[in-house]
Amino acid sequence: MDLRTTFSDGAYDLDQLVLLAKKKGFSVLFINDHDRVAMEYGLPPFRNLIKKRVDLHSINSGGADKFIQAIQEVRQKYPEMIIVPGSETTPFYYWTGRPLTGKLTAHDHEKRILTVGMESPDDYENLPILHNNLSMNYFAGALPEVALFSLSLIASLFLLRWRGPARFTGIIVLLLSVALIINSNPFRSSPFDPYHGDQKMAPYQLVIDYVNARGGMTFWNYPETKSGVREMEPIRVSTLPYPYVLTESTGYTGFAAVYGDNITLTEPGNIWDTALKEYCMGYRERPPLGIATGDFHQEGEGGDQLGTYQTVFLVEHKTRDAVLKALRTGRMYACQVNYPQVLRLDDFSVSSLDDRTKGISGEEIILKEHPRVRISISTSVPSPDKVKIRLIRSGETIYIFDEKLPLTIDYIDQYYKPGEKIYYRIDMHGNGTIVSNPVFVKFE
Repeated sequence: MDLRTTFSDGAYDLDQLVLLAKKKGFSVLFINDHDRVAMEYGLPPFRNLIKKRVDLHSINSGGADKFIQAIQEVRQKYPEMIIVPGSETTPFYYWTGRPLTGKLTAHDHEKRILTVGMESPDDYENLPILHNNLSMNYFAGALPEVALFSLSLIASLFLLRWRGPARFTGIIVLLLSVALIINSNPFRSSPFDPYHGDQKMAPYQLVIDYVNARGGMTFWNYPETKSGVREMEPIRVSTLPYPYVLTESTGYTGFAAVYGDNITLTEPGNIWDTALKEYCMGYRERPPLGIATGDFHQEGEGGDQLGTYQTVFLVEHKTRDAVLKALRTGRMYACQVNYPQVLRLDDFSVSSLDDRTKGISGEEIILKEHPRVRISISTSVPSPDKVKIRLIRSGETIYIFDEKLPLTIDYIDQYYKPGEKIYYRIDMHGNGTIVSNPVFVKFE
């Protein structure tokens, strides 16, 4: 997941990427090119007229119709491969400082969301993000300014009928009115702009709701990024880690639980567990799910390659619909390996003592007795070193297993509280990393 191509800043075109993945034994690819990579700064009072803009290559700058067409063509060329379109989106950023008197800084430009599964070019062209295509969706927000300056425009037309100073005044008012109407940006792609400070979750929630309405999914990407603060002459960019988004936003499908940074939000009792417990208590409609994201541009970049970060789905049939259903419901786990190593979570289930009731990741079961947890992990590359597996119940580590791979664990938890809803999840570190998604248990 989280692959770039030459539709944005990737090194390989879509055909080359599919061939590389196929050669390595992968059969499901999520293409997440940047949908729009743009930044601009305008001088007041005409910020939308007197401005500097940088717009890098992206899905929308090159044409979303071409992106979707290329996806469809590669599907036909390689029918054995499952190719899922999507994007990495930057909904919002904001400026502090001034170009001449202080260091101009763009904040949160790398606070990003992955979109998954949108199949129409219009879905990308109309994303409610800064500097996207022209749109009528937010015309109402500019209407008061447009109406006011339209009145001054009409008044200027009357002045033009006079001679002498009145006509000259009419020309000035006409030009200013037209400039102010354009500067009000009536065909904006987002109701926000980068000049009024931090807008909290509002711009991001807007994108999440937009994608949901079109049948897609959203995932917070790199919430603990360590590379978001740096100089980019003549400006500075600053995106601080943003793990708090897991509890401050709603409706998203999940987040990057495994990627190329040191991750703490998956630690027992941290923010992921806070959000999962909110779901168990009924405060959240859906549980946030963990995936692995690769930020893959080319082989060897940053020491990684295609296959270092994998999301593994459990499906009955290898089809696009089955994969997307598994992604939406949490029937998957995230892992980091040293490719070509393969880590297999062969079993992670919670059941009744007699196995009549059983659930796997993403599922919920009802029990009236102590839960039985089974874990089975194997690897294609044996190692004499032990790995550490943590069994986590509702944010608390209840047991740590130090074992060599392969291993099989059968554990009966003595916890039982009638009426309570809890969850179990596991993670593994050493000889690779595995992060499972939760199994939910409701005690009868």
